[in-house]
Amino acid sequence: MPRILVVDDDPMVGATIEVLLQRQGFDVTLTDGGETGLAALEAQTFDVMLVDIFMPHMRGFESIRIFHERAPAIPLIAMSGYAFASSASPSPDFLRMALELGAMRCLRKPFTPDALLTTIRECLAGPGASAPPQDKKEAP
Repeated sequence: MPRILVVDDDPMVGATIEVLLQRQGFDVTLTDGGETGLAALEAQTFDVMLVDIFMPHMRGFESIRIFHERAPAIPLIAMSGYAFASSASPSPDFLRMALELGAMRCLRKPFTPDALLTTIRECLAGPGASAPPQDKKEAP
C-alpha cells in the first residue's frame, strides 16, 4: 500500500485529500504545516509527498525546497491555490518555480479527484511516466 504524506495548513483541503486517498487504498499521513510535515518525514518513509506551496511559518517555496532536500528520492507534488490578483498584470508562475526547486509534478487548487489520483500514479510509476507538457521541467 503506497504511503502518502500530505502537508497542507487548510484543514478542509487536507481532510478531503486524506479521505479520497484512503478510499483509493493509500496509507495517508496528514500534517497541518511544514514543521509537522518534516517531523513525519523524519519518522516514517513515504512513496509520495503532497506539499502546499504557501503555508504559515514556511514562506512560499521554502517548504518545497526543504522537503526536496530532506528526501530527494521521494516524488514531491506541489499544490497551490494562489489566486492571481489580475489576469492583466504579469504574475509569477509559482507552480513552474516549484518544479525548478525539485517538485516532480504540480497541481493548481482546486483540482479534481481524478487529477490528483492521476498525478500520484504518475509519480509512483517513476520519472519516465508521461506528464502533461506544462508539468515537465525545462532546461535552464
